[in-house]
This record gives sequence, C-alpha cells and structure tokens, in this order.
Amino acid sequence: MRIPRILLTAPASGSGKTLITCGILQALVNRGLRVASFKCGPDYIDPMFHGRVIGTKSRNLDTFFTDTDTTRYLFVKNMSDCELAVVEGVMGYYDGLGGVQVTGSTYDVARTLSIPAVLIVNAKGASLSILATIKGFLEYQKNSQICAVILNQVSPMIYQQLKPLIEQELSIKVLGYVPKIEELSLESRHLGLVLPGEVERLKEKLQKLSKVLEETLSIDGFLEIAECYADFLVKEEDGGSRAATKGLWAQKIVSMADKGSVRIAVAKDDAFCFTYLDNLELLEEMGAKLVAFSPLSDKDLPEGVCGLILSGGYPELYAKKLSDNLSMRKAVYQAIQKGMPCIAECGGFLYLHRELEDADGIFYPMAGVIDAKAYRTEKLGRFGYMTLEAVKDQLLGEKGTFVRGHEFHYWDSECCGESFCARKPVGKRSWNCVHGDKTLYAGFPHLFFYSNLKVPCAFLESCRAYGGRICSL
Repeated sequence: MRIPRILLTAPASGSGKTLITCGILQALVNRGLRVASFKCGPDYIDPMFHGRVIGTKSRNLDTFFTDTDTTRYLFVKNMSDCELAVVEGVMGYYDGLGGVQVTGSTYDVARTLSIPAVLIVNAKGASLSILATIKGFLEYQKNSQICAVILNQVSPMIYQQLKPLIEQELSIKVLGYVPKIEELSLESRHLGLVLPGEVERLKEKLQKLSKVLEETLSIDGFLEIAECYADFLVKEEDGGSRAATKGLWAQKIVSMADKGSVRIAVAKDDAFCFTYLDNLELLEEMGAKLVAFSPLSDKDLPEGVCGLILSGGYPELYAKKLSDNLSMRKAVYQAIQKGMPCIAECGGFLYLHRELEDADGIFYPMAGVIDAKAYRTEKLGRFGYMTLEAVKDQLLGEKGTFVRGHEFHYWDSECCGESFCARKPVGKRSWNCVHGDKTLYAGFPHLFFYSNLKVPCAFLESCRAYGGRICSL
C-alpha cells in the first residue's frame, strides 16, 4: 500500500522542531490535505495541541511501548482515513532509553516505519560548522533515514551561502530556512496547557507562521519526499482490524466484543484531558461503550455504567471547582466503594485523594478514596518511562503482570501505593507505586494498553462482572 510519510527531527530539544512542525502542518491543512500527525514518544500534550489547534488527527508512535509489529499496526490503523503522515520527533534524533540507547528514539521510529527524516538545524550563531553537525548525524548510523535539512533561525543572506555548500558537499537536499520570528514563538506553559480562550489566538499565530513557511520553505519539496517514500510493505499483522492482537488474546477480544457493550464512564473536560486515544479506541474494539462525563460540571456519573476511567489532566488548576462539585465527588466515592472497577491515572489519581493542593497552595477536599493529601513539588517526580509489574493479583491482572507506562507530574502524594513495582528501562532504579486491588488501579503512571493486551482485557472482564452483579441485585 502507499502511505506518503515524512518525519521532522532535530539534533536536540530547543531546536525549533515543534514550532516548525506546527507551521508545516497548518500549511498542509490549508492546502486541503487530510493529514495525520504523529508524535514520537509518550507525550500526550503535542498530539492534543495538534488536534485542538490545527485540527489534524494526531496519535503517538512509541517503540518502547510497542514492539515492531504493533508499532506498524497502529501506524497503518491511524492512517486509514488520511492521505499524508507527518511525524514530529522527540528530544534529539538519536536520544533513546536512558539517553544512552537509540532504542525508543525518534530514529528508532524512523527505521521501524521506513520514514524519511528532515533534520532541523538551529543555525543561530554558526555558519560552516553547521555542515559538520549535519555530516555527523548523517554518518552516526549506517542508515540514518535523514534525507533533507531545514535551517532554523538563519538570515536569507547566510542561507543562500550555506545551501549550495550543504547540497554539494553532503549530497543532501536543503528544503529551506526559517527566519527568526519572535512574535510567532510558542510560549512555554504549564504542562503544555492550552486554555479554551487561547485556541483562537494560537490558530491566528499558526496561520501567520504557515504563510511565512510557504515563502521560505519548499513545501512542495517536502511533499515530494513524502511521496517518494510512500510505498509501505504491509505484513499480515499490519492489516486486519485487530491484527496487533495475537493468538488467545485475539480470540478473547473478539468473543468479548460479541457479548455486547460494556458501558464505561470516561472523565473528559478541561481538568481531565490527558489520555491515549489508542487506549480508548482499543477498549471500544473490545466491546466497550465509552460515555464521556465531566467531574467539573456534571452532578452524577452517567446512568448504567459499570466501569470508570479518570484520566490525567489539570485537576490542580481546577481544584476549587472540583471540590465545590460535592455531588460528583460523592458519586465517584460511592461507586468505587461499591466495587465499580476504576482506572485513575495521574490527574485522576490526584482527584481520588482526600485533599489536593492547588497551584496557589490551597488544599481542597477531593473524592476521598485515597486517605492522603496530594501536594505540589518544585520538580518533575520520577519522570520518564517505566515497566510496571504487579506484586499481587489485582484489577489489571494477576501477580507478575507487566505493563509499560510513563510518569510526568509536578505533584506528589503522601501515599503513592504499593501494588506495582516500577522499574526504569535503563539502570537499576525501582520503586513501589499504585493503589491496586480487585477493582481499583490508582497511581501516577500513565499506561499504554498495547504494551500488554491482557491489561485492558482484565479491566473489561471486571467491568462486565460488576455490571452483571449490579443487574442481578
């Protein structure tokens, strides 16, 4: 099959790849193309930004979370209704697990999916030395996948001097340059937060940026590269609707879907907005009926649900409003106490505490399922990838069940739980975390279900059993 695709990367974070990726995406959307945007790594913020501000279909590609076949499956699956894939890299191109391996890097995604890469080089304060940087990235790996270059923060005059040198000496295409445009930068914000009132202003900014890039970059050249690499070898496991699920678990998922829908309430509002859409779509494929609700504004859980998902987000920024919604806090507490299966990740975990400190240092009562306070810290806690192993039988699987995830939070808890052992993929660091029992998963780690399909299966089986028990009362 043909999947035109291209990836944008850089030597390091701070090189401008997010801004340039957004500007190119906006230019492509303006041309009427159906674009799917992907983000390498576990970051759920950039895909949310792409979807909310630019309007592209956006997902993650992560070779730590998923093996080669599953990564290919998710890529093909999420391209089904689009005509072009644009992938944004993470960190430096070769920066992978622990900062010392290429596994899990942007390069790892590029070689797994045979995607041509465009290297964005920040040329500020340099000229001929830029060629040494580009040459190093081209030669560090035998098949670097790098096929073009964009120069960032460079003047038109310097660009005209460097372009022929790069193309002649390094035999690589230069797609253009991006001048320094301070008024069109994307400001850093709390966890990448985009408030509803900001969306229109950001849309206007990206429209201006896209017009600049149409003049200084060869968007046509960008598309030509994507088309040249459009052929995509589809393996059997890349094809069917449940191809990533294998053997016994494939049969189990199909049988569960045939049994009918399991209604699951999923928190979705400005306070709870961090979730992997691939996770939710997998639950739907497995027979779940997902029902959105708002802990901020709804007074009760949706009727007839037999499971609950409290995703990550910004509860600390809405602590007072969440606390004032007493009827919802009671509804969540009572549902969990009655045994309704619940997955609460990061922000959802904070909401289940007895008290939560807001961004101004004020503590507010929350749902009270976890008898502890959640409080603000001054730095990221336990940041990054991990593999979780269940230390006892619980909601998401028997003792010994593995699942992969990551943490990204500035808040912490007096009691993080003891039900899973988390281990870093590189080094020997480990710690216990998560409140887990037969009906509850509540902790900071964000899980990726495709890393172990037994996990969503176990959750849905528990929801189904709870629904049957309630109906029989």
